[in-house]
Amino acid sequence: MAPQPTAQQVIEGQRQDWNRVACGWEKWDRLFDEQMTCLNHRLVADARLRTGIRVLDLGSGTGYPALLAAQTVGTTGSVVGMDLAEQMLAAADRKAKRLGLTNTTFRTGDVTCLPFDANSFDAVTSRFCLMFLPEIPKAVAEIARVLKPGAWVAAAVWSSPDKNPSIGLSMAAIKQVIELPPPDPTAPGIFRLAKPGELADMLQQAGFVDVTDQEFLAEWSYASAEEYYTSLMEIAAPVQNLMAKLTDAQKQDVKQRITQAASNYRRGDRITFPMAVRMVSGRKPL
Repeated sequence: MAPQPTAQQVIEGQRQDWNRVACGWEKWDRLFDEQMTCLNHRLVADARLRTGIRVLDLGSGTGYPALLAAQTVGTTGSVVGMDLAEQMLAAADRKAKRLGLTNTTFRTGDVTCLPFDANSFDAVTSRFCLMFLPEIPKAVAEIARVLKPGAWVAAAVWSSPDKNPSIGLSMAAIKQVIELPPPDPTAPGIFRLAKPGELADMLQQAGFVDVTDQEFLAEWSYASAEEYYTSLMEIAAPVQNLMAKLTDAQKQDVKQRITQAASNYRRGDRITFPMAVRMVSGRKPL
């Protein structure tokens, strides 16, 4: 058996992966901004954001929900957005400038080792970041450290694959073409925190109180199965990594399987997928 990669190797691999797809995320930005607005607003609400406070957003990518947070806290508040991938943050910075936001700073960094003083933030948000970390409890402990007493953390992580077919069907199609080893349920990955209560338990172990864990159901849609496939191939780093192992003929086979499976979700003139996200929040005690 090959040796397991170290946490540092995992993080470096992810940094390269997300930098590679940064252009795709910027290209499809408007679509995802429209589809994910409800999640961003939910995170802003769960973290109790308000005018004048200092917010840390972890795994900001191309700016979510950091930019909404910046609009919420206003010019007397501030937001720091962190991500591994400098090219994703460059896209976020361009968006902040287009929106005229001057209270937002983006910086690269590892979420499991935050470069901030203790008790220095009034709120922490994180959207689709924590499940990719090799040492999640360490990151949760860091969040607890940098939050001020009484402040809230709010995080969104994907729920189970059966409730998120837009993610699962691509992997299923690839598995039909080549043999893939069964995923390690404890390894970093898109569904690592899908189990109800798992992230909530980590928050409680780190000392958070008033912890809530709710499955948030929504939908997202595409103009066509072809649009879905194209966007998937341009933004999904884990899928890209698997597709790179295929021959051209196998890639065409996978594309046909994915677009055919996506067509089963046609509603009216669009492809509409159900989506299930775990929304987990907690408060650092006073």
